[in-house]
This record gives sequence, C-alpha cells and structure tokens, in this order.
Amino acid sequence: MAESVLNKARKQKTDEFYTQLSDIERELKHYKDQLKGKTIFCNCDDPETSEFYYYFVSNFDIIGLKKLITTHFEVDKPSYMLEYCGGADIRGDKETVVKRAIELGKKKTLKQNFEQGDQGELFETEPTRSFSGDFRSPECIELLKESDVVVTNPPFSLFREFVEQIFSYNKKFLIIGSLSAITYKETFRYIRDNKMWLGYGFQGGNAYFKVQDSRDYAQGVFDHSTGLVKFRNVAWYTNLDVSKRHESLIMYEHYEESKYPKYDNYDAIEVSKLKDVPLDYYGIMGVPITFVDKYNPEQFEIIGLIAGNIRGMAGIESKSGKDGPYINGKLKYGRILIRRKE
Repeated sequence: MAESVLNKARKQKTDEFYTQLSDIERELKHYKDQLKGKTIFCNCDDPETSEFYYYFVSNFDIIGLKKLITTHFEVDKPSYMLEYCGGADIRGDKETVVKRAIELGKKKTLKQNFEQGDQGELFETEPTRSFSGDFRSPECIELLKESDVVVTNPPFSLFREFVEQIFSYNKKFLIIGSLSAITYKETFRYIRDNKMWLGYGFQGGNAYFKVQDSRDYAQGVFDHSTGLVKFRNVAWYTNLDVSKRHESLIMYEHYEESKYPKYDNYDAIEVSKLKDVPLDYYGIMGVPITFVDKYNPEQFEIIGLIAGNIRGMAGIESKSGKDGPYINGKLKYGRILIRRKE
C-alpha cells in the first residue's frame, strides 16, 4: 500500500507543466488594479523555479501587493512555505532576484505526510496519503485562509479538487486548466452560475509549457530543442473581472428554420459555429463549448450542458430521456445550451 501511494504521488508530480514568464506577463497585466493590496497565494509553485514567483517578486511594488506566499508539493523530501512581503529593491537577472527574495522571505518547513481523513469531507477521493506541500494539506489550507487571491498552474489531473477547494474557502483566483474542464460537472456549474469564467487566454490559442520528464508526445507537440510541450486546449480560469465579459457577441445571421435544425430530444436549435448565432432568435440554442470564451452574461444566459457522456446537466427536459445532442438519430459534439436575453 505504501509503495502504491508513493508511486501515485510521484506520478502526480509528473503531472506538472511549468508556465512561461511571457504567458504570465501577458495575462496578469490585465488584473493589476484588482491585485493591489492583496495577499497572493501560489500554492503549486517552487520559488526556486516558478515563473509565477519570479513575476510577483519582480513586480511586487509595481502592483502594490501586500504579501506573497508560495508552497509546493514534494514526494521524497520535506517542502516549505515561503512568505515575501517586499520592502527591498532587488535587481539583476532572474537567478539573482529569486535568490535574494528567498533570503529575505520568511521560510517554514512543512510537515511530511498526513492521512486523507484529516481533510474532512471536502474531497470524494479514495483514502490516500498526501505529501509535503500538497495544496490539500491542513498547513496549506491554513495559508489559503489568510490569502486573498490564488494564482497558479495546478496539476491538471487535480483541477476539479483544486477548484472545489477555492470555492469552499470563497477565494478569488486566476488559474490555468484544460479547456475540457468546462465540461466537468464540478466546474461547469460555476460557469453556468457566473461564478467562474475564462480569462484573456494564451497568444494565438497556443500554450507552451516546460515539463519535468521526457515522456513521448505526439509529433508536433513536444519540441526537443526548447523542451516545451504545446497545448491548444488550455485556458486561464478566474473569478476576477475581465473586460471581455462585458463585450457583446456581434451577430449577423437571421434565423431560418431550414438553416437551424432542432435536436431530436431537446426543444433547442443547433448552432454549429459561433459566427452563425442568429441575432433574431430568443429560444434555446446549442452552441460549441468555445462559446464560454465569448460569453457576456448581460447578453446571454447559460441554460445547461449536453454531451454524450454528461448526465443531467441540460437544464431542460429531454423529450426522449436521452442525454446528449441528437439530430436525426446521430449524436453531435457536446454543446452548451444558451438563450438570448431580451
């Protein structure tokens, strides 16, 4: 059992993808006013290597932060908490800046291991043993309580649990996750209820991450010369305000019954491309998942989610009892059901 848990923990460690500084700078520049005077918690970040830590230390006074706290996960050794409160004029290259900030920070060793039972009923996962610096550990949760905004790139495989924890403690956040997380039952309800939305995104829709190991990737995904792995289906998730949420989707098409087929099992029409959303239709429409990136809650409301592997998330009754978007007996790609507001 102990060996199995250890192997699982090491596998979790390889689930980490390290965000580039350029992507952090491009996204974080939009939130400067909302971060002023706040305590930032990067709870999946080793300060010695994390570009998030380097970014916040370098811009601590420019943003006007109150405090920066970092913790990170370790398997084979104790991890530590680092607290930085600014007050120093640190200049130089990245290595110099990070080293000096670590020296000036308050450092505390974190406990090694705790039983999952100590976490209460927050996570519905199998009993296991966590390791030093795990964001679910009691020590890291106490640090979360004293923070204002969580900013990090959590392990993709633990995204559901990570989001649940943030909402359980009512925190602001800006985090990276797979675009497919939109369709997770645990996260979609926050998007539907306007409690979570997408940030500004990665340049050209492409995200490039550094990776720890040399796993085999499909051709064109991993660049051996740069050590970067490329993802197209990655997004920034947040509950900080973004200006694009207040921009209306521009529509050109007019509704014609022959152009917009109805689903077999739902009283809704199929709109296969966002550019084809009709400007004069006020019934329920099924649109691609990517609609979330254009979603303005003042213009539309999200009714639900329909997909072949999703149950009970449509928000409207299925006429046949089947879930998923069917047209002429054929199952289509997953769709978000939306309706125009008057």
